[in-house]
Parts: sequence; C-alpha cells; structure tokens
Amino acid sequence: MTELCHSSSVRRLSQPAVLIAGILLIAMNLRAPFTSVATLLESLRQSLGFNATAAGMLMILPLLAFVIVSPCVPALARRLGLERSLGLALVTIAAGVVVRAQGTMLALYLGIALIGAGIAVGNVLLPSLVKRAFPQHIALLTSCYVLTMGIMAAIASTAMVPLEQSSPLGWRFAFAVMVVLPVLTLLVWWPQLSSKTAPVITEAATHLETPLWKVPLAWQVTCYMGLNSLLFYTINSWLPSILADNGFALGQAGSLHGLLQLASALPGLVLVPLMPRLKDQRLIAMLAPCMTIAGLLGLWMVPQWAIIWVALIGGGTGATFILALSFVGLRARHSLQAASLSSMAQTLGYLLAALGPPIIGRLYDWQGNWQMALLSCAAIGIVMAGIGGLAGRDIQLPR
Repeated sequence: MTELCHSSSVRRLSQPAVLIAGILLIAMNLRAPFTSVATLLESLRQSLGFNATAAGMLMILPLLAFVIVSPCVPALARRLGLERSLGLALVTIAAGVVVRAQGTMLALYLGIALIGAGIAVGNVLLPSLVKRAFPQHIALLTSCYVLTMGIMAAIASTAMVPLEQSSPLGWRFAFAVMVVLPVLTLLVWWPQLSSKTAPVITEAATHLETPLWKVPLAWQVTCYMGLNSLLFYTINSWLPSILADNGFALGQAGSLHGLLQLASALPGLVLVPLMPRLKDQRLIAMLAPCMTIAGLLGLWMVPQWAIIWVALIGGGTGATFILALSFVGLRARHSLQAASLSSMAQTLGYLLAALGPPIIGRLYDWQGNWQMALLSCAAIGIVMAGIGGLAGRDIQLPR
C-alpha cells in the first residue's frame, strides 16, 4: 500500500503543470547568475585588485564555458537522460554560486566557470525537453521560458547592489544569496528525477543519418542564433560605457542597463499568442532584427533618446532569441536531432558572442568613440535579418 501511495504521489507530481513549473524555474537560472555580475564589477575590481583586462575576461568566461561544454551535452543526455542531466546542471550552478562567493580571485573565476558550465547544459537541453514533452506547444513554452529568464535577470541585476550594501560581507553576500534560486528549482524538479520515465532519447533513430554540419538549414538556425548572441552580449557588456561617453551619469547608465535585460524578456508577451497562428516565421524572423538595427542606429545618431533605443535593442534581441530557440524544436524531427541542433547552434553562437565584446572594444580603442562599433553591430543585424528569412521557413531537417 505504501509503495502504491508513493507511486501515485510521483505520478501526480509529474503532471504537466509541475513539469512546466520546473521548466520555467530552470529558465530563471540560465541568465541571472552571470548577467548580474556586471552590476558589481566595480566592487569586484576594488576588492580583488584586478585590472580592466581581467574584468573583461570575467565577463566572457561564461560564454567560453558555453562553447566548451555545449558539444558534450547531447552525449550527457544520452547517458543520464534529460531530466537527470538538467538536475546535474542545477547542482553545478548552485556549486558555482557558492564557490564564487568565497572571496578570492581564483574562487571567483572557478565559480563563474562552473555557473557557465551548468547554464550550458540547461541552454542545450531545455529546447529538447520542450520538444519531447510538449511537441504541439513549442513556440508557446519557448516564449514563456525566455520571458521568465529575462524577468529573473532584470530582478537579479536590480537586487545585487542593495544586497551588497545590506551586509558587511558586501558582494560576497550578494553573490551567495543567489544560491536560493537553483536550490529552490532543484526542489521543484526533484519529482522528475525520481520518475520512472525512459531517458529522453528513445527515438527510433539512434543516430543522425545526415550530419548537421552538412545541412544548410542547420547552419541558418545556427547563424541566426549566433549573430543575435553576438549583438546581445556585446551591447550588454559595453552599454554603460557607450552611455557614459554620451554624457549619462553612472546611475542612469545602470538603470538603462537594467532596462535592456527587462526589454529582452517582454517580446514573449507578444510571441506567445502570435506564433501558433503563423504558418511560417519568415516575416517575424526578419522584423525582429530590424528592431535591434533601429536601436543601434538610434544610439549612434540621437544618443540622448537612449531609453527608446535600449528598449528597441532589448526587444529585438529578445524576440530573436525566442525565435532562434523555437527554430531548434520546430526544424528538428525528434528530440535527439533537437538536442544536436541546439548543441551546434549554441556552441558556435556563444563562440561568436565571446568574440564580440573584445572586438568591439578594440574598435573603440582604435577610433576613440563608439561610432564604428555601433555601425558594425547594425551591419551584423542586417545580415541576421536576411538569415532569418531562410531559418523561418516552414521546413524541417532531413532525417
């Protein structure tokens, strides 16, 4: 009788509503733990004494972790199953949060690397989970979890400075508080770990007959995601400096940086009801980068209206990110293919993203202002819009 009750309890906890809650909570862990670092960067530099080069490396370290870990994730999912792999990702993020709060430079770098590794697993596997569990609602759930991801990132960025100021431990306390998020998520996710469902990859096809790197559609999805990641993380890194050079106070620049995070989450409110009605996504996949282009050109020409341009950049990059994640599920034929396409797109995408901030910074050093940097980003946006017209077609990868 006890075993029967336990089995019934597990089944109840594994119902779709609980699974969706777990997906949304996992999404909250996939940006906030590392984007919020930017708000405390000056405190870290003063406390640990590292220079601007080391600070820049700290900001791209999670992206480099994404590049290294992402190719290994499909194999991890085949070995452990999707649910346990995501559970391991949460444990890794929690461990990274604890390690980086220890107060030394080595612990800071190691902790952020662990956080990046855990986030990489979640980034790759969450689209595959949605594909497997809710194949008829890929766009809806992708929009919802990107929305929660952005909202949590905005909350975390806003909370870091007050948390730092509320404790004699300063930034160490602010970082340590973040462990609540992965721990809470792991508690909600726990029923998925103890369920008796088969591992995620149980498709009839046990291998990909056509390697993805030979498929143009796979490259179109990859480039669409990669160029958007390059633009978002470049602007995320340099926006406060761009605004400061145009006469904004540091407090104003910080608030607008928070607006960027929030604005990247809001497109989900529009895309949730819209995408299920679209036969294909070509038009919207081209329009979303146009918002980013308009924001970049606005910052170049009329920087005093930055609140408008930052909202456009955030909205454009957020919408493009939702579309790119949706393409992973919509263009794949089964969850193994979705995991492999997600791995390819995110590995190369975050490699581009990691290159963006130093290259754009180099352009600034060469020219002495942000004009060429902003125009270069706008040109990238134009290329991304063209690729969106290809990636948005209603077709699927070959078997």
